[in-house]
Amino acid sequence: MTAWWTRSVGYQVYVRSFADGNADGTGDLLGITERLGHLADLGVRMIWLTPCYPSPGADHGYDVADYRDVAAEFGGLDALDTLVDRAHDMGIRVLMDLVPNHTSDQHRWFQRALADRSCPERDYYVFRDPAPGGGPPNNWVSHFGGPAWTLDPGSDQYYLHLFLPQQPDLDWHNPAVRDEFDDILRFWFARGIDGFRIDVAHALIKDELLRDNPVRDATVLTDPEARRSFDGLEHRHDLDQPDVIDIYRAWRRLADEHDAFLIGEVYLLDPDRMTRYVAPDALHAAFCFPALRTPWDARAIATTLAGAVTASYGRFAWPMSSHDDPRAAERFGGGDLGAARALAYFTLLAALPGIPFLYQGDELGLDNARLDPAAFQDPGSRGRPVVWSRDAVRTPMPWDTSAERGFSTATSWLPIPDNHGAQRSVAAQVADPGSVLHRYRALINGRDAWLPDTDDVTWLPVDDTLVGIRRGDVLVALNTGDEAAQVDLAAYGAIRFASIDGAEIVGTSLVLPPDGAAVVSLEG
Repeated sequence: MTAWWTRSVGYQVYVRSFADGNADGTGDLLGITERLGHLADLGVRMIWLTPCYPSPGADHGYDVADYRDVAAEFGGLDALDTLVDRAHDMGIRVLMDLVPNHTSDQHRWFQRALADRSCPERDYYVFRDPAPGGGPPNNWVSHFGGPAWTLDPGSDQYYLHLFLPQQPDLDWHNPAVRDEFDDILRFWFARGIDGFRIDVAHALIKDELLRDNPVRDATVLTDPEARRSFDGLEHRHDLDQPDVIDIYRAWRRLADEHDAFLIGEVYLLDPDRMTRYVAPDALHAAFCFPALRTPWDARAIATTLAGAVTASYGRFAWPMSSHDDPRAAERFGGGDLGAARALAYFTLLAALPGIPFLYQGDELGLDNARLDPAAFQDPGSRGRPVVWSRDAVRTPMPWDTSAERGFSTATSWLPIPDNHGAQRSVAAQVADPGSVLHRYRALINGRDAWLPDTDDVTWLPVDDTLVGIRRGDVLVALNTGDEAAQVDLAAYGAIRFASIDGAEIVGTSLVLPPDGAAVVSLEG
């Protein structure tokens, strides 16, 4: 029997910014429940909720203080139960965000670990003595810049954190940690949760000897730009360790008992290294992050996606944007041009074997928000020079033309950006039959009718402007050029979807305008 997720289109909901149901300026589960109609109309069948657990908020929920509860600010457990029930009634599955690499420093496990060096919870974390001569135990750096170690003055030992000091890493070599998370998964499966997106799924296991990482570029290790300093090392011993797959084999058995879905944030840019995470007995899928880094260039798109499709066995998810990366419309030129190109690109992603994923607002053609740095909330950008802040993709969803764009009746937690104006709102685009929202709806809702059963893909010959695939009796082409392109179909065909006006079949050729894509069903 075909699994329910195999032909689904996924949608990431950034909970704080989707919809505010209790008028406090922050998004919540009630707000999402009230806006489920938008997602049902869009045709998505799976939503991933960013963390809504109790949390001090050092990293907006990715510092979890209790894995078996929902924060009061998001509505508590009852609000989640209601959301899941309503979503299921509409044919939408709900994934939660599991954050197993680290906890909050306010989690009771870590608080016990600090209070009593002999307690069992101390071994839930990675505590080590200082290096000979003093200082951190090794040269590892945090994703947010600076050493990945913080001194616990009460014990004169350091603890490991690949992210903020408020996010101490768990020690997954400890069987007790694995038992805790087995129980956490069972808790949520019993409440009807349909699966999990697994945060930093490639990082749970660390080298047991905690060996230094090789230095790639010593000049950037102390750079105040966090991403640059992290890239100063080759992450040979802190990421992508062989034994991490054993964790997912155990979780897979639990998930399969509940017809639940596991998808990993495997942030590796080499698709071949990702393959082992989606082995038949491991994760059901993993996000292919090279897909959301491609420029608007036919050869780059073809090179990136063709290799990933080959490596994926149909088990990669194809994200177009995310809460951690620039939006597709931004990297493709911004404004109306970027919105049109992003839709064309998503048309191609929707035809690949695997699961295409939208990030909230992609369906409106949103590009990055223009914000005053004084408003930044992202811990990676507060008080330091940045190339860009993740806050640029985390601003509230624009629902209508009101002052807060229908997101809230209170002042929103992040400012409403000027470049997300009335024409980019859901209300304005619903009223415009030619809007990008209507085209996304047509693409996603019509996808089942034309999507082939085969995963066999043949890539069209690539030139400087044209990239496309043949999958079964369907051809999908994308034109990145400045002029119309002609695609020889070698058969008669019919256009099932076009991302742009002007696409047409002339004889046995597809004529495709610039910055557009089309899906063609072939005859014979």
